[in-house]
Amino acid sequence: MANIKSAKKRVLVNQTKAARNKSRNSAMKTAIKKAHVAAETNAADKEAVVRAAIKKVDQACAKNLIHKNNAARKKSALAKLLAD
Repeated sequence: MANIKSAKKRVLVNQTKAARNKSRNSAMKTAIKKAHVAAETNAADKEAVVRAAIKKVDQACAKNLIHKNNAARKKSALAKLLAD
């Protein structure tokens, strides 16, 4: 652990931010997996699930969890699920 007060604070703040990022990233991945399952099984609520996954990807991009090009690629793949 650091000795300087500001360094101690940075350690704590970084732990908090890492936990928040991990939670958001996990939520995005889970939403994408649910969308794939809904598309494979041709569920009745497929469109709503895919739209929710796209929203999670947009939120992750807005919070700088993923690069905008990565978000665009993920959203394109999800949109393809709706088209098929």
